[in-house]
Amino acid sequence: MDDIRDSAAQNGRDPRSLRIFTEITIITAATDAEAEAKHAEYLEYTDHEGALAFYAGITGIDLSELDPHEPLEYVDTDSARFALEIFSKADPTRTWTPHEVARFVGIGAMGPVIVGGPATVSDQLEDWMEEADIDGFNLAYAITPGTFEDFIEHVVPELQARGRYWEDYDASTTVRERLHGVGERRVREDHPAAKHRR
Repeated sequence: MDDIRDSAAQNGRDPRSLRIFTEITIITAATDAEAEAKHAEYLEYTDHEGALAFYAGITGIDLSELDPHEPLEYVDTDSARFALEIFSKADPTRTWTPHEVARFVGIGAMGPVIVGGPATVSDQLEDWMEEADIDGFNLAYAITPGTFEDFIEHVVPELQARGRYWEDYDASTTVRERLHGVGERRVREDHPAAKHRR
């Protein structure tokens, strides 16, 4: 996220005033083993053809005509090279084939998927925040409402114990105040929207 914060600074904004969130899917349970079993079960319900159709709809790249098990690095088309570039950034250690792309987007769409018990998930969320310099997460779901219920039951108490998740909710605060602090009800003076104030 350094490039985003650097760009903000170059345009006269406080880079720390930006709030950067990333989409993430979390599959969790009481233990790592239970979460892994749940993830394996969800994968059984993913549809290879449907996942590739979803991917094509998002990116405009149709991988369905390719050999599902042929590594994309050996396919000499612009679309395969572009897909390989995207997914190599997501996991450079993996051999990406159309089949693996379908498995990846089958749960969690285009965002990362974290699988594990409360401590494992919390460790990884903290790593994301520290390494990628992000401020928070938009929680996507594998199933609804189960993904959210599992997160609240298993991960929220662990994050609260670490001081990473608030415990008291004030219904009178605005979303902006929740992101920037109580009393911050308007955009900052260095925000481009500030010039449109009456």
